[in-house]
Amino acid sequence: MPPPPPPSFTLSASPSTSSIGLGGTATSAITVVGHDGFNGNVSLSASGLPNGVTASFNPPSTATTSTLTLTASGTASLGNATVTATGASGTLSKTANINLTVATPSVTVSVLPKRAAVVATSQAQQFTATVTGNMGNPGVTWSVDSIANGNAAIGTVNGSGLYTPPATAGTHTVTATSIALSTASGSASVVVTDLAGVFTYHNNLSRDASNLQEYALTSSTVTPSTFGKLFSCPVDGAVYTQPLWVPGLSIGGGTHNVIFVATQHDSLYAFDADANPCVKYWKVNLLDTLHGGAAGEGPVPWQNVGFGYQDIQPEIGVTGTPVIDSATSTIYVVSKSENTATATFYQRLHALELATGNETFNAPVLIAASVPGIGDGSLGGIISFNTGLQHQRAGLVLAGGRVYVAWAAHEDRGPYNGWLISYSASNVQLQVAVFNTTPNGVSGPDGGIWAGGGAPAVDSGGDVYFSTGNGVFDEAPPPPSHDYGDSILRLHPFVGSTFNGVNLNPVGWFAPFDQSTLAQFDTDLGSGAVVLLPDQSSAPTHLLAQLGKEGVVYLLDRDNMGGFQPLNNNQIVQYFFATGSGFWGAPAFWQNGLYFAGAGDRLKLFSFNPTAGLFNTTASSQSSQAYNFPGASPSVSAHGSANGIVWAVDASQYGVPAPSLGPAVLHAYNAADLATEYWNSSMASNHRDQAGNAVKFVPPTIANGKVYLSTRAEIDVYGLLPN
Repeated sequence: MPPPPPPSFTLSASPSTSSIGLGGTATSAITVVGHDGFNGNVSLSASGLPNGVTASFNPPSTATTSTLTLTASGTASLGNATVTATGASGTLSKTANINLTVATPSVTVSVLPKRAAVVATSQAQQFTATVTGNMGNPGVTWSVDSIANGNAAIGTVNGSGLYTPPATAGTHTVTATSIALSTASGSASVVVTDLAGVFTYHNNLSRDASNLQEYALTSSTVTPSTFGKLFSCPVDGAVYTQPLWVPGLSIGGGTHNVIFVATQHDSLYAFDADANPCVKYWKVNLLDTLHGGAAGEGPVPWQNVGFGYQDIQPEIGVTGTPVIDSATSTIYVVSKSENTATATFYQRLHALELATGNETFNAPVLIAASVPGIGDGSLGGIISFNTGLQHQRAGLVLAGGRVYVAWAAHEDRGPYNGWLISYSASNVQLQVAVFNTTPNGVSGPDGGIWAGGGAPAVDSGGDVYFSTGNGVFDEAPPPPSHDYGDSILRLHPFVGSTFNGVNLNPVGWFAPFDQSTLAQFDTDLGSGAVVLLPDQSSAPTHLLAQLGKEGVVYLLDRDNMGGFQPLNNNQIVQYFFATGSGFWGAPAFWQNGLYFAGAGDRLKLFSFNPTAGLFNTTASSQSSQAYNFPGASPSVSAHGSANGIVWAVDASQYGVPAPSLGPAVLHAYNAADLATEYWNSSMASNHRDQAGNAVKFVPPTIANGKVYLSTRAEIDVYGLLPN
């Protein structure tokens, strides 16, 4: 047999090709691999170094691996060279070559995310810098608006790139600068919002649907390349409630922005508003024993209410948008349920802690009420609230320490009435006020308060405004019978009784001259919600606008609402035909512009002239997109009077009883010119931004650079793309 080979080793370099800039460094791993019994140390050296380049090994000798560091001075010779690493052990010597290029310095710094939106003070943002090039040192220094590490006025950034926002809103630039080459830097934009929250339907008690503290969403950031779907949060039922947004909430062991949504499965969720993938902080079953439920209760099967049209299907639970009291960190919501074995229906007002979902303020309370009346459904001169027939679709209201809840019906199945009931926010067992819109109506009293999911509005004095649907109207003398079908009402909280209930006095109202025709042909005035205009500088100073299925915009003086006259509506400020197919939902109002999309019509802008105190009766602009039934209830994001964007949802594929079930489509338009569409959720390729299947009537919520959309099985979150 031949003798065994002598012990030896091999030497390799990785990488074997390097580029180094003047004043920079490059490293290569030098690896020793012994064979045939070799186990000694290998001493390392380098040769072939260009002028001005030095080499060092750490460690200088090794049996495994050493790091070779090549350092170029600022005057090193430019060009290519072959550097030879030599390993010696006794009489053995091995080499590994490194192809080295000495070049002028070149560094690129990139920062991710490129765009970010945060809440003032409470929401930090982690930025990450990536350094590439030929200088070797990956380190960076950080600055905000060119100030090293920032300051309290603009926000601070630490050495690892964690940005902490200031207490005031604004847009800032966070920059990472290469330590090795100070002329190389990368930056990102961070937008700070001071929005207190979205606590109620359409943002505020005026119901104008405007977020005037949106700084991140502009014409330059809402594009298919910079804006899109970030993540979704799955839910257990259809979401007919507008997502509500609370910033800086102490929850889940930290401080987070949170969205709250309720489903038709009688569930309420708290999701992180920003975390991707979705983070659920809690989910509660509003029908379990902890939330007042009894054995055998479940969401109401669609077959057990209405006329079988499947207006909402397959079940009815929570329909009306909840309301949040930020002062007490409480969310109020109404559940509906049934024990199908006994055909017993329940409706409850819940008050839950935002942080835990636990009931508070003596909640829940079973909904019950009665008023004097001789109309349909009366018993012994009393009209009682019918838990099964009454449908709670309108958004809840919080005003003056009271929670207001409104009802209509399921698919107009009667006998039913419009009800507005208020409870003490600090003790929901205390019913404060009751108003029935049609206590004396016969042959279909109706007068439901539903407004396509919109919520009643409230003025600065605490008076409540809403529209009613089809029903008996006989308030105009002689003699009045106090039924307000197809009307717009103003109720003033007081202490005392009225013909319609207790502690809410109808101090103003309007009914169109063709009210009886509207009621006869199911052309509800009350399919649309009211919106209160900002106070005007000349009389009439207090205005509201509303439109319903007839497609007529009514502009009313809230201090002299006009009542009723039989031949025309000339007693009110203005009325004009605006859309041919009717409107379901709630319009938006921003910068003297009224925005809405009628069913089968385009999204339109009607401009209000504050000098004349009237609307221009021709649309100032309109979208190229038509919105099939149910039209659209838009929302507006803006920075004060600038950067206005109108957001609208095409929910026409909402499923049964509609012809098809398919994705909602979210649209973003230039608020000054609706013919200019910035983005929609069907623009990006490969269905990147596709939303969940549609539900009707629900407007989007815009907050902190994101848009939240309710769908049939998920909450979709859109925002600034990180790259």
